[in-house]
Amino acid sequence: MGRKAKVEFDETPPEIDLSNPYGDPVAMLEYREYLVREKWIQIETAKIIRDRLLWCYRIEGVNHKQKCRHLVEQYLDSTRGIGWGKDARPPEFHGPKKISE
Repeated sequence: MGRKAKVEFDETPPEIDLSNPYGDPVAMLEYREYLVREKWIQIETAKIIRDRLLWCYRIEGVNHKQKCRHLVEQYLDSTRGIGWGKDARPPEFHGPKKISE
């Protein structure tokens, strides 16, 4: 048949000088891709927990408040801090504030 090779992924963030992130544009793009990948993992994890929670609500019926409480807590914890707005980015990428006169 054939050999099954084990695929390994580098899950560590790339090395970047955060004091001057645009000094190395390749490292900057790799770091941005790393942040986006981690964000998508958080979003998909929240979706899986949400699906389990909906299933629990349907199965448990009137007892869902006691039986599904752990899933509610997991879902709320997994959705905290998920967002694509400027506030969800690391502070290093916000840039200096513009002062209007």
